[in-house]
Amino acid sequence: GPPGRAGAGGVPVLVDADATAVAVDDPPAMTAPLRARGILLGVVTLRRAPARGPYEPADLDVLRQIAARTALALDNARRFTREHRAAVGLQRSLLPPAESETAAAVTASVYLPTDTASGIGGDWFDVIPLSSARVALVAGDVVGHGLQASATMGRLRTAVRTLADLDLEPDELLVHLDDLVSQLVVEDEDEDGEHPDDEDARARREADPVGATCVYAVYDPVSGRCTAASAGHPPPAVVGPDGRAAYLRINPGPPLGVGGLPFEATEVEVAPGSVLVLYTDGLIEGGAADLDEGMAGLLTRLERTDFGVGLRRAGREIVAGLPAERLDDDVTLLLAHLREVPVGATASWTIPADPAAVAGVREAATRQLEEWGLAELVFTTELVLSELVTNAIRYAGGPVEVRLIRAAALTCEVSDPSATQPRMRRARLTDEGGRGLYLVAQLTQRWGSRYTRNGKTIWAEQALTGGL
Repeated sequence: GPPGRAGAGGVPVLVDADATAVAVDDPPAMTAPLRARGILLGVVTLRRAPARGPYEPADLDVLRQIAARTALALDNARRFTREHRAAVGLQRSLLPPAESETAAAVTASVYLPTDTASGIGGDWFDVIPLSSARVALVAGDVVGHGLQASATMGRLRTAVRTLADLDLEPDELLVHLDDLVSQLVVEDEDEDGEHPDDEDARARREADPVGATCVYAVYDPVSGRCTAASAGHPPPAVVGPDGRAAYLRINPGPPLGVGGLPFEATEVEVAPGSVLVLYTDGLIEGGAADLDEGMAGLLTRLERTDFGVGLRRAGREIVAGLPAERLDDDVTLLLAHLREVPVGATASWTIPADPAAVAGVREAATRQLEEWGLAELVFTTELVLSELVTNAIRYAGGPVEVRLIRAAALTCEVSDPSATQPRMRRARLTDEGGRGLYLVAQLTQRWGSRYTRNGKTIWAEQALTGGL
């Protein structure tokens, strides 16, 4: 309808869309448009009893100022609501599914966005399946709020997944991630007109580090050990099968983006059936006067939680203890119920650097697969082991470690003392060799290699057609 509404006595009061304010003497009324940034949001109409007389020009000036400020406030609220919804939608689209299941763990998560005027933060988590039935659990928090924080979070999550695919150790992965965040900081400063070598800019970065915090943990269901490293992030907690909760003793490094400082990995043994808890600082800072008090309160809530009702429900019970007032920061909680691979589901052999030993390991692997009821995988496994073990003996020497893991997939591992990583190449028609890794890649669902303390491990996975 027209930008006006009925005045006193039902007499319509109309205002031109381009007018600043219009006064109508009968009945005494004045109307002004609510206009902000070129958009007409509505009108405001004031009226008084006829006995009080018409409005004065000074009254119109006051109304003009009131309408301008009111329109700007309305438009700001409309823009904030739209940006907040977009940021929440972007944030949720960049996060992984709330529940997942791997051979190493069953996970569930809870994400509560803040509702403050500064917008949602860059809290995130991830569950990344690794080779040899392992799993990586990640939680992080990007400095800042709003769409920029969500976009940065998405870039970091993608980077962590890429680095995790290289099977890096947690401390080494954080070093590479720290380099990436440092580059992002320099790019932002360049966009603001600051030179990366400017002393004032460098002093501001040192006084107030810009970037993110992150904790990266790798759990191995075969050994039952968890290796974790932190970049300025609160330590994970572990709830044992007996219900007792404790924090992992991690020496946290600096937040991501500081640059030039090392990170330290901590390895601990975790009992099967334990729950590993990763979170962001919004869970321990909400309503707590002190950080230590908030961390102690979280342990209390974890010990009172019944995880037997399911991880998703348990997660809701944990965050339900937060204060009823608005959250000052996002809350992210990741729960992982850790599994184990039974001893009978693995087999390993150590062979010397002798080509004649290849036949023996093939025969041993065949017997093991038949015991597991996986006879249909014998032919492929023999080919894979022949190629990988022969290459290890030829190019790396010995001793060579061979291991089979039967979990969600059948994993063949070959470890040798060499630190040289293999690479697949396209063999020419006249080449007599160079096709081994290509065959391995074609016969298995995925393969790769990772560095170890004593050399490297090449692995290949095959799907279990007969189930677990």
